[in-house]
Amino acid sequence: MGKTIAQKIFDSHLVDKPFEGTNILKLDRVFCHEITTPIAINDLIDRNMDRVFDCTKIKAVIDHVTPAKDSKCAMQEKILRDWAARNNIKDFFDIGSNGVCHAIFPEKGYVRPGFTVIMGDSHTCTHGAFGAFAAGVGTTDLEVGILKGVCSFRDPKTIKFILNGKLKDGVYAKDVILHIIGQIGVNGATNCVMEFTGPVIDKFTMEERMTLCNMAIEAGGTSGICFPDMQTVEYLWPFIKDDYETKEAALEDYKKWTSDPDATYEKVYTFDLSDLEPVCTINYKPDQIKKISEMEGTKVDQVYIGSCTNGRLSDLRIAAQVLKGHHIASGVRGIVSPATPKVYKDAMDEGLLAIFMDAGFCVTNPTCGACLGMSNGVLAEGEVCASTTNRNFNGRMGKGGMVHLMSPASAAATAIKGTICNSEIYKG
Repeated sequence: MGKTIAQKIFDSHLVDKPFEGTNILKLDRVFCHEITTPIAINDLIDRNMDRVFDCTKIKAVIDHVTPAKDSKCAMQEKILRDWAARNNIKDFFDIGSNGVCHAIFPEKGYVRPGFTVIMGDSHTCTHGAFGAFAAGVGTTDLEVGILKGVCSFRDPKTIKFILNGKLKDGVYAKDVILHIIGQIGVNGATNCVMEFTGPVIDKFTMEERMTLCNMAIEAGGTSGICFPDMQTVEYLWPFIKDDYETKEAALEDYKKWTSDPDATYEKVYTFDLSDLEPVCTINYKPDQIKKISEMEGTKVDQVYIGSCTNGRLSDLRIAAQVLKGHHIASGVRGIVSPATPKVYKDAMDEGLLAIFMDAGFCVTNPTCGACLGMSNGVLAEGEVCASTTNRNFNGRMGKGGMVHLMSPASAAATAIKGTICNSEIYKG
């Protein structure tokens, strides 16, 4: 019987199987940030186990409240900073070099096909875009990962999503994943790997695949995953060029990280996305979706462009294309946060930040702050935000606030009009 890519990764990393259905896997990467990791660090200190399994495989960043907004946040950052120094963790990204974790770690080439990756962050599933198994974990699992380099997982069940058709202009990866979540529900992939395949995926860039996999957790998925191909090789080439003689050789090696034709799946969904329109969320669940055209006229107070979902350079280019020559509506606050310093610099060099500023946007440093209502764009009670982030739970961006998730193009168009609307790129 054939195997899925997730099963193949599990088999290649299996250390022990203490119980039926339970797999202890060797980890290739343990990612850390200042919100969840300090709890694990302090517990390890209390147990006289302040050490790491491999300082080269642990990567850490301060990314949520940066720079610190109060003493409590500063202490969380200090705990992570001091721990990284004590344990000789070279790949620690402090203030000035830091960015959104699920953007800066792929940008640095830390994720490869066939890898196992954990982090104390639900959107770790983003890294499955590279053909890796990447999952968010709790504090105990994070501690064990830091200390021993292993993590326990149940047997991987996989749901296959075949995405057919050709997307219309103005329809993006964010619209695709919101549509999928709307179809299967927030519990539709619980405890499963969401495997994305088909012509739409084949044409997606790595940044688009990361957007797709990023929101697998919003359907309950353990991880999103795409098969590695030449897109993957091209993205990683600066980091793997010394490992392979040619790109074709790298691709041939990576081909082992694909599912067999006779692999067994929990479910298989097939979607024809040729007629998909831009969509956005309503209310407080990621599966509550409507077409943008059905939400036209909905007033917003703030527009936020950024996050680990849609804060990369391609996202800023799309938003700037819509915004160029326009100004945001009176009474609307526009905030853009490039996801990493490199994205910030590249956007500045391309003139994108000037377009945002000319349009009336506030351009901020890279940070996750606004997405979870900690800093950099928190909503007041009763306010509404059109956002390119990934979660619209009640109170997510501020107590009593409403968040409508959408693509960068839709968010930019909404900023100009002051009410939810489709971008001029979409000609549906």
